[in-house]
Amino acid sequence: MKPKHILLIFVSYCLLSCGSSKSVATPEQIQALDLLVSEKSFKIELEAALPQVTTSLMAVQNSGLLRPGDNMSRISLLGNSNDLVIKNEHVTSNLPYYGERQMSSGYNGSDSNIEFDGPVENYKVTKRDDSSYKIEFDAMSHNENFDVTIYVFPSLKSEIVLNSAKRNTIRYEGRVIMISE
Repeated sequence: MKPKHILLIFVSYCLLSCGSSKSVATPEQIQALDLLVSEKSFKIELEAALPQVTTSLMAVQNSGLLRPGDNMSRISLLGNSNDLVIKNEHVTSNLPYYGERQMSSGYNGSDSNIEFDGPVENYKVTKRDDSSYKIEFDAMSHNENFDVTIYVFPSLKSEIVLNSAKRNTIRYEGRVIMISE
């Protein structure tokens, strides 16, 4: 074989093997997710926080204050008790916040975490084309209102996005667990 043919075969192999594989949810996974969302009784255990990276947060990273393996775009939450629980029309959470604040909502430093404990307002569920769900609602932590968006996938992976007028947006990744009565 000529070197050009070998090169052509090698390049073709590399291009074909680098194609992305799209995982398809099984009917059982979709049915379990449909039940989980319709019951409005689940817990999301967080695995990582993904803050909005700013110049100030990069300065924190450069100072060496983060644990090994963490960076300002992804902070591991494994080993900590961080979760968000929705049970009927009630939400509770204990979410650490990493990011910049535009204004403080308290004077004693007790409002650094995002702690929901109350009713959900404006609860809206949308099933998406890929069989995942988008769940939106409003919740209050201390004296601060949050727009909460949760994406739940058939693999039971989830993403939480929190928006507030007093803090930069933050996202979390985690796994969904159904709460049994």
